[in-house]
Amino acid sequence: MEILHHGAVNGVTGSCHQLVIDSSNSVLVDCGLFQGAETSGRGDDDLLSIEFDISTVQALLVTHCHIDHVGRLPYLLAAGFSGPIIATEATAALLPMVIEDALKVGVTRNQSIIKACLSRLSEQLIAVPYKRWFVLDLVGEVKTKIKFQPAGHILGSAYIEVDVKPVTEVSSRVVFSGDLGANYSPLLASPKSPYKADIVVIESTYGDKDHQGRRERAKSLEKVLIKAISDNGVVITPAFSIGRT
Repeated sequence: MEILHHGAVNGVTGSCHQLVIDSSNSVLVDCGLFQGAETSGRGDDDLLSIEFDISTVQALLVTHCHIDHVGRLPYLLAAGFSGPIIATEATAALLPMVIEDALKVGVTRNQSIIKACLSRLSEQLIAVPYKRWFVLDLVGEVKTKIKFQPAGHILGSAYIEVDVKPVTEVSSRVVFSGDLGANYSPLLASPKSPYKADIVVIESTYGDKDHQGRRERAKSLEKVLIKAISDNGVVITPAFSIGRT
C-alpha cells in the first residue's frame, strides 16, 4: 500500500488523500477546495484541476461536507470519475446542497450545467450508516471494507476506518481522521478513539493551538453581552460555515 496526498499537506485546506491498495485499486478520501492563503499566486488550473491519475480510483470516501473537503468534487466528476461517492447519511443529505452552492459561487450560474453535475452526483452517491462495515467493490481478489465513525465536527462528520485484506497477507487498518470535533458539542456525538489502527492519517488544522474550555468561553461571551447591554452597544456574531451557525 501507499498513501498519496493531493492537498492538506503543505497547508490545511484542499484535503484529498489517495490510498493506493495495489496496481489496480485505490480510494480517495475527500476532494476539497484550496482556500485562503493557499490560493495566493496560484491560478485556477492549479487550484481546481485534477492533475493526478484517477484511473485506479474505485471510490471516493467523504469525511464531511465542508468545502475544503468536498469542493473539488465537480472537477473530479469532470475528469471522468464515475465510481461510488460514499458518505454518512447526514453528509449524503447535505452534499448536493453544498455542491450546488459551491458551483453557483465559484463556477457558474448556468442551471443546465449545475443540474447535470447534481444529477451525476445523485447517481453515484451512497449513504452509509455510522458504525457499520461497508464492502468496497474492487478489481481482483483484494478485500477492502470501510466504516464511518462519529467525528463530532459537524452534522454527518466522520473519521473513516479502512480495512484492507490482500489475498496472501494479513489485513491492515488505515484510519483517516478528517476534521475532529471537541467532546460535548450540542447535537453531536463525541468522537471516540478507534479500537485499533496500523496507520493513522490525522489532519492538524488546530494542532498548534490551545483552545479555551467551554466554560471559560461561555463566561467570556457572557461578559461581552453584559457590557454591550450596559452601554447600549452592539454585538456582531459571525455565522459562517456549516456547523458554526
